[in-house]
Amino acid sequence: MQLLSLPSALALALVLGLAPSWALAGDGHDHGEAPAAAAGPAIPRFAATSDLFELVGVLDGQKLALYLDHAGDNSPVKEAQLEIDIAGTRVPVTRVADGEFQAALAAPLAEGVSPVTATVVAGNDTDLLAGEIDVHAAAQAHAEPTGRRNALVAGALAAVLAALALAWGLRRGRAARAQRLGGAA
Repeated sequence: MQLLSLPSALALALVLGLAPSWALAGDGHDHGEAPAAAAGPAIPRFAATSDLFELVGVLDGQKLALYLDHAGDNSPVKEAQLEIDIAGTRVPVTRVADGEFQAALAAPLAEGVSPVTATVVAGNDTDLLAGEIDVHAAAQAHAEPTGRRNALVAGALAAVLAALALAWGLRRGRAARAQRLGGAA
């Protein structure tokens, strides 16, 4: 039985070790719609609607971005006045542009669900909107490698282990052959 040379054995081990990554499906091959991946904790937000208006608020730390649109056509409400109350505390609001407002909370919101009420005055229209904002502590999420990356890492590890096993086997085979030949190599 003839053994492979060390370079040939290492090349073979590398090819066999990386084979699992080659077996992965490429672009255009799928098994239906993939489940949505969680990107981490979502930024808290609320929505409050009525027959006249739609208000969306996005909370980033203590900064609150507010977007006010007409319910009928989603166009920004021009020249509106907006008052916000969150969890019983009035929050001062500043108009940024038509339908866009910003506010700064005096203190971070408590974890959990807080009621939100908004009073909108736009021309002759006045409305009271109600909603809730759900705030949770930011979970520390550690991104895990994707399946393709896992396969590449596993393939590389298998290649290294196979190369080490082959090198060990070759060394052992040479030592055994040398012993059979009486110590001469």
